[in-house]
Amino acid sequence: METVLALLSGAMVAASLFLMLGRHLVRFIFGLVLASNAVNLVIFAAGRPGNPRPPLIPEGAQVPAGVVANSLPQALILTAIVIGFALLVFVFILFFKAHQELGTVNTEDMSDAEAIPAEAGAPEKVKP
Repeated sequence: METVLALLSGAMVAASLFLMLGRHLVRFIFGLVLASNAVNLVIFAAGRPGNPRPPLIPEGAQVPAGVVANSLPQALILTAIVIGFALLVFVFILFFKAHQELGTVNTEDMSDAEAIPAEAGAPEKVKP
């Protein structure tokens, strides 16, 4: 089970890097979401998903009896999902504002943020 999860999370990271290195903002957002889900899958795999016994401690004992599932990765995944959603909303707002201001979603055409000095001899770009 862990091998399948490791291969799947590796493929998800590779696909997310491919999407994030593109020149289109929509692909970048999909890559960011995919990378967030890949990290959640890695955290999930760290919590021994093949062991379904809950981490309950019997009365009078100080540690659980036998091998039990780790509940910390589950809490970390819930926190990561909330943080990932907040990051996604922030990126969507940035995407929307960039599209409103510049009229494009291609990062090659978004050269307004990189002003070229006039004394360098390069002509200044004029906003369309």
